[in-house]
Amino acid sequence: MLWRLYSELRGQDTEAVERRALKLVGVSFILLLAYVAFDAAKTLISHKRPERSIIGILLSVLSLIVMPLLARAKRRTTARVNSRALHADSRQTSICTYLSAILLGGLLLKPLLGWRWADPIAALIMVPIIGKGGRGGAPGEPCDDCH
Repeated sequence: MLWRLYSELRGQDTEAVERRALKLVGVSFILLLAYVAFDAAKTLISHKRPERSIIGILLSVLSLIVMPLLARAKRRTTARVNSRALHADSRQTSICTYLSAILLGGLLLKPLLGWRWADPIAALIMVPIIGKGGRGGAPGEPCDDCH
């Protein structure tokens, strides 16, 4: 997204950059969705016991604090430059907050209650949220709510 903002500052035609950036945001949602779904299914099918992840727990807590602030800052920037791509990116950052909460739940249920399947089930719960977020940044959508 930085090169999208940089093109705006340089006074370039931003429409081509805007389309490319919006497409990249959409592709990132698709890749994230595919990875999360595959890894969760593989873990459930293989009955693999997830490892304890203190770092994962700490990162998800940090993400719950930082992501809402970052999303708000991105929305303020989006309002100034009226960019569909930046708006989609700010939505993606907001969705990261929800995903972090689900992740934290999955990571905590395993050690607290012994539910080895909690982490992959939490990941599968994320899949439709990620998919919905990806649809919100589809190319060609008007940016009525960028302001």
